[in-house]
Amino acid sequence: MHHRLLSFLSDLEYAIVADDPQPGCDGTWGATRIVNYHLGLARLSLQVRPATGTAQPRGVVTVQSYALADGTPCLKATLGWTGQEGVRTLPVFTKPGLDWTSEARKIASTWLAGPPESATILEVGSTADSETEAPRLAAVS
Repeated sequence: MHHRLLSFLSDLEYAIVADDPQPGCDGTWGATRIVNYHLGLARLSLQVRPATGTAQPRGVVTVQSYALADGTPCLKATLGWTGQEGVRTLPVFTKPGLDWTSEARKIASTWLAGPPESATILEVGSTADSETEAPRLAAVS
């Protein structure tokens, strides 16, 4: 599997700390990393440790290593936030000249921006009369 799992998690953690050095009120970031090279999975659990009190979980970034049909190694990062149902998945495709640190910074900034907004359902109605009632369409944005 992919040998960049742990180094990618480290780059991701460093980017989060660099972009938000004091989360909350004078807190510090705490992180736990778990890597399983056999399965190609890694997990970064993030929490904030306030100056007084216990650590408060903030979210998780799970990274999966996989290979495309042509054998090119790739990563998939799934971002999750504590107390939120929404997750976001971002792929990182290996290509010539790829800067892994830059990709980790992009994912870190996406995670720091917070969870995606919940889907909004917009209904498009018909002005047809009741005898020939057209089906309603729904669009999700």
